[in-house]
Amino acid sequence: MIHSSLFLRRALVADAIFSGVAALGLTFGATAFASLLNLPEALLRESGLFLIAYTGLVAWLGSRTVVPRALVILVVIGNAAWTVASIALLFSGAVTPNLLGALVVAAQAIATGVFAELQYVGLRKSSTQAAA
Repeated sequence: MIHSSLFLRRALVADAIFSGVAALGLTFGATAFASLLNLPEALLRESGLFLIAYTGLVAWLGSRTVVPRALVILVVIGNAAWTVASIALLFSGAVTPNLLGALVVAAQAIATGVFAELQYVGLRKSSTQAAA
């Protein structure tokens, strides 16, 4: 357990807000976004459903002053992996988004990478003393 820094809590809450908006948009607007971005509807909807659970975890972590260090590390690694996977998806040929779709995927990958970095910095600013 760690005493999370204010910086870490704010980074987690910002991630939860960003992810929550994306979760709702992708889950309930997958059909419209699929047409607009030329991306598979199933990919968008399933990403949205995953983000619903992820948002809950990150919001919970951001609302606590004492959190399991391992969960925060998992969030940081997960965000970094999401960033890499998003960019890899664009180069894989598995999807053929239009220009707007490619820009949206790249922008959310960059934003997710920024959250990973901010959360890592926040984790380093947090006290590693065991909670009483």
